Amino acid sequence: MKYFLVFWQLARRLHFYFTMNISHPILKAALLLGVAAAAIGWRARPATQKPQKVRLARIVVDSTRLDSYKTLLKEEVEATMRKEPGVLSLYAVFEKKRPNHLTILEVYADEAAYQAHLKTPQFLKYKNGTQGMVQALELVDTDPLIPELKIK
Repeated sequence: MKYFLVFWQLARRLHFYFTMNISHPILKAALLLGVAAAAIGWRARPATQKPQKVRLARIVVDSTRLDSYKTLLKEEVEATMRKEPGVLSLYAVFEKKRPNHLTILEVYADEAAYQAHLKTPQFLKYKNGTQGMVQALELVDTDPLIPELKIK
């Protein structure tokens, strides 16, 4: 029904423009091209968007190596956000009462962006560098309540 209404409004506008007393042929052509371009642009939009991949990484770090872990994580997050357009967010938070417990909110444009991220030099450096520091890792795939909502 929505598409019918849009096309009905477009048809009405076209009828109005061509029944107007526009005598200049260049003006008529420009008007027709403008309406056609708007219709094509509206139709060219993707009907559905690829679903984002949103994940929580819950991590427990050896408390005696926490500073080293934080350094490696900070380097990885900064490099990733600078170099990988498919990674929309990597937001790490440490618990106040248990400072060696952290959660990372990971948001990727899609599954392909996530898989590409796993092969990057900065991620591999982080993963290899923190192997002996991580005591527990839980990866939780999620379904966002409002997928189109952007983090500001």
